[in-house]
Amino acid sequence: MLRSKRRLAVTACSGFVLLLAGCSGGSTVDDDVAGGGGSAKAPTEVSAGYVSAIDQIGLPAGVEAGYFDDQDLNVKLADPYPTGVDALNALQAGEVDFVQVGTPAIAAAQKGIDLALVGNYTGSASRRSIDDTMAVVASGKSGVDGKDLTTLRGKRVGVSEGSINHLYLLGLLEKAGLKAGDVKIVNTEPPDMAVALKTGGIDVAIIWDPFPITITQQVDGAKEVLRGGEYIPFVGYIVTTPKYAEEHPDIVERFLTARATTDQWMRQNPDKAADAATRWLPGTPTDVALEAMQHNVKQLDPRFSACNYLALDSLAQLLAAQGNVEAGFDVNKYFRPGPILKVMTDEAKLFEDLPEMPASARIESGYAFDRTAAGKACPS
Repeated sequence: MLRSKRRLAVTACSGFVLLLAGCSGGSTVDDDVAGGGGSAKAPTEVSAGYVSAIDQIGLPAGVEAGYFDDQDLNVKLADPYPTGVDALNALQAGEVDFVQVGTPAIAAAQKGIDLALVGNYTGSASRRSIDDTMAVVASGKSGVDGKDLTTLRGKRVGVSEGSINHLYLLGLLEKAGLKAGDVKIVNTEPPDMAVALKTGGIDVAIIWDPFPITITQQVDGAKEVLRGGEYIPFVGYIVTTPKYAEEHPDIVERFLTARATTDQWMRQNPDKAADAATRWLPGTPTDVALEAMQHNVKQLDPRFSACNYLALDSLAQLLAAQGNVEAGFDVNKYFRPGPILKVMTDEAKLFEDLPEMPASARIESGYAFDRTAAGKACPS
């Protein structure tokens, strides 16, 4: 009953993203759930936010499908944030209880924002590097060849400085034996990359889905010359505050159970997940969502292992080497693995379709990250 009400609300509100507060009159889709006058205990209210991107669609899709309802959680979604920085600022301000954030968490933590990383929304707990949602799109005149990365030398490359696509570029350059100074980095926001490539402001766009797909559709002669390749670890964490995690461990566990349930559903039903994406990311064509979701589901691994610590540590080192963050970032200060480890034990069926984690990469609550040991435990 409740799940069908959620789906009805999506249609009735004509795609407006703040659906769960109801469409009119201040009511919500959870009103009178028991059908008899409010005798049943009300679900726990939780607020959450996400960035408007295909790899973050699991949160609204899980709300729409009713998986949070199954955990007795009434999740109120904030309007999608344009960037992870905006999401973290909202968390710090107390506007939401949970957000989904990747690389920007490093700089935010160093600036004093209190963060507790309690789960993954994208990444891998079974290997060191995964980057299937990243791609290199080159103009037809650039001469860039994905099979010969030295062809990047001297090119104007559009990335968002300090973000995951910047790090992907650094991974590519390292593999090619090049340095950052061997290319001209042009700080470009994802929505502006198609125009920059079309007008010649950049020769190459390096970006995450769905932008590689839409850019090739919008710019004549542009083509995707490289996809993924395991050049870097991709990170995306479910984040709350240390205070919230300490005071509400049961809510955190139920929230992560709902997200893990959603992730498994998405992995098993990518076409249906893509259909949900078209509703929650306004303006996303069905064909784009379908193609992007095929890449996205490869990174839907909500588990924690030593590999996730290693991923964040590796990216922090890359950013520090470029002067984007301070050196010496200690990942141990921010991970709170207890809740997701309990979900992994109590709800093992939600993870049975994922690659097996190396035994040496498995962790327990209270795990202390060691770079050398984690590097040996996590295969490339």
